[in-house]
Amino acid sequence: MGKKEKAKERREKRLQEIRLLRTIPYSDQQRWWSKETVAVVTGGNRGIGFEICRQLAAHGLTVILTSRDATVGVESVTALQEGGLNVIYHQLDVVNNSSINQFVEWLQENYGGLDILVNNAGVNFNLGSDNSVENARKVIETNYYGTKSMTEAIIPLMKSSLVGARIVNVSSRLGRLNGRRNRIGNVAVREKLSDVESLSEELIDSTLSTFLQQVEDGTWTTGGWPQVYTDYSVSKLAVNAYTRFMARKLSERSEGQKIYINCYCPGWVKTALTSYAGNNTVEEGADTGVWLALLSDQTFIGKLFAERREINF
Repeated sequence: MGKKEKAKERREKRLQEIRLLRTIPYSDQQRWWSKETVAVVTGGNRGIGFEICRQLAAHGLTVILTSRDATVGVESVTALQEGGLNVIYHQLDVVNNSSINQFVEWLQENYGGLDILVNNAGVNFNLGSDNSVENARKVIETNYYGTKSMTEAIIPLMKSSLVGARIVNVSSRLGRLNGRRNRIGNVAVREKLSDVESLSEELIDSTLSTFLQQVEDGTWTTGGWPQVYTDYSVSKLAVNAYTRFMARKLSERSEGQKIYINCYCPGWVKTALTSYAGNNTVEEGADTGVWLALLSDQTFIGKLFAERREINF
């Protein structure tokens, strides 16, 4: 059996374990939440975001599903409500500051804040073996800057609690610094982004500015960037780095004010983002994000997960 076959076998075995775990209900001791617990999911109108909304609501939380397109968002919420789930809709465009501000005001006025934020909104324009960077700026703006803007706007609204509020960023293994495949070839950049103590927003933003400048002048192919889905991978690399940076910043908060921020890779999921060419179902893709959001004894902060396990950045 070759390496690919062995890896596939291990992945399938792990997914089978997770399918079993999902059938085991949370105990009363594990259920720190109630119907008053508010979870906000960006990009919740389809795919992984929709499934995260469904699973969180099925566990008894109040879920606010958001999307850029109000028409499809309302349709998605209606489908969940018809299933008896407590899901509310509000329009939100994560790359529009006015839209974010309007949402934050509405959330504060109607719910007094939130307990869980899932930054799921994202775009990808490459399919199959394509690796165009034609839409690189839009990919970076949505996947990274949208996540960053939403996180910064929402943190002041996160409710105090003994178990801590939670932020889950949907990311990807494609953005790993030190993965066996697709990692950044520029050793200097890789080392700087690996050093969590010196990691800063300025470093992350300047790295992205360099990438976009190279895209603009046509030199990005020799810049040492990831070779697969380059713009998407760079955007998720930035999300991973931002998660680690924010974790360091948020770790200083006192008990009762804690906010646990982590990111996870849903895997190659059968959704519109992959043109339904993935290996995993949406249920499997959403699982680790929901698991992170609902952990009762939350101790993880600034980590990257896949299949309910921590993996290296």
